[in-house]
Amino acid sequence: MTLKQIIFIIALLITFIVFGITMWHLFQYFRFTKKLPLKNLSKRFWIMIKVAGFQTKIMRRPVIGFMHALVFWGFVIILIGSIEMVIDGLFGFERIFGVAGVVYDIVIGLGDVFAFIIAILILCFLFRRIFMHIKRFYGSEMTPSTKKDANLALSMILLLMITLLGTNIFYVLSCQTLGIEAVGCYPVSTYLATFFGAISPETAHLWHEVNWWSHILLICLFANILPYSKHFHVFLSVPNVFVSRIEPLGYVRNMYSITKEVKLMLDPSAPVPETEDEPEKFGVSDATDVTWVHYMNALSCTQCGRCTDVCPANNTGKKLSPRKIMMDLRARMNEKGKGLIKNGTDYDDGKSLINDYITVEELWACTQCNACAQECPVNINQPSLILDMRRYLVLEKSEAPSGLNTVFTNIENNGAPWQFSPEDRLNWADELYMNVK
Repeated sequence: MTLKQIIFIIALLITFIVFGITMWHLFQYFRFTKKLPLKNLSKRFWIMIKVAGFQTKIMRRPVIGFMHALVFWGFVIILIGSIEMVIDGLFGFERIFGVAGVVYDIVIGLGDVFAFIIAILILCFLFRRIFMHIKRFYGSEMTPSTKKDANLALSMILLLMITLLGTNIFYVLSCQTLGIEAVGCYPVSTYLATFFGAISPETAHLWHEVNWWSHILLICLFANILPYSKHFHVFLSVPNVFVSRIEPLGYVRNMYSITKEVKLMLDPSAPVPETEDEPEKFGVSDATDVTWVHYMNALSCTQCGRCTDVCPANNTGKKLSPRKIMMDLRARMNEKGKGLIKNGTDYDDGKSLINDYITVEELWACTQCNACAQECPVNINQPSLILDMRRYLVLEKSEAPSGLNTVFTNIENNGAPWQFSPEDRLNWADELYMNVK
């Protein structure tokens, strides 16, 4: 085993250990959320292919959407080359997938082209974030640290593409100086290699190794930064689309315990299956009350601001920001989750998601129009979480706006939302009958 292999194995082990510890903590947090079974897996699979694979929702804004889609598709192609680099580093091979022949040439050639395209697009994204002051990149929830986080992640992706191109360029130059044929096709790197002039085989090999190691170590570093970043969606966006809600937008899931009681009131002899335990409480007041899908939504949020940008409440000056709702859920679980792991499920730090993170004013500003859910590129359904928090306020705390309290009272007393007794509901038609006579 060579020194290069030993160093590579050590670096890979450190990466996997640190990443594993981080992911273990996150998966521990999922233990504190509510169960939600997944149904209709085949439909979910095709939605995942359409939304995540073909990036259909992000294409709603064609120009910037297509740019982002190119980055996503490029990463998928480049991932194959990254896997090859890991195998080469572990076992001391050189371009091990080269045995695939023409297929290898096509894949590596596409990866070389995409590396250049992604580098250019990342520069465009950085320019937009730093100089163009796009409205949806700002908001009360977008603190200076979140902006630095986005710029750091984009900068690291740029460096990854530069070092990948550097690896390819100096591999091509090394092959040329040694008079051997390069394994694979490198259309962009072969052209860029012409700008370096005549160099010795030793120099070409040295710079190939510098770029190769830089690329590998950046991947290791990037993988361990992502779970703490908005760019965690690089890992989670595809599975998040798979587990997302597949019902039509606007569909409201009934609360089983209440549905059961209503059915029994209407027909006491009707059989009601006991398929769900009685809830400890109605709705959501803290991060531990949400379903595991809602928490995964929060981890997958790209913080792109498309949801807030189309929110009619936000656009009319109200405090509601659908993006903030998801960011707050993630932050709250990060805060409480550590205590839950250390002290058990009975741990209470005296805080809650409602009031300490999300105000009642924000929740009642939502019109449930589902514009945010329609726009979200990773299929997050913010209105369903907002509705669950409203349910808690109404059913547990009896804290509804005065207008709703009036409606509730009318339903209780009159059997309808209007402030008329059942006997008086048709009085409006008396004048019509008089005119007919």
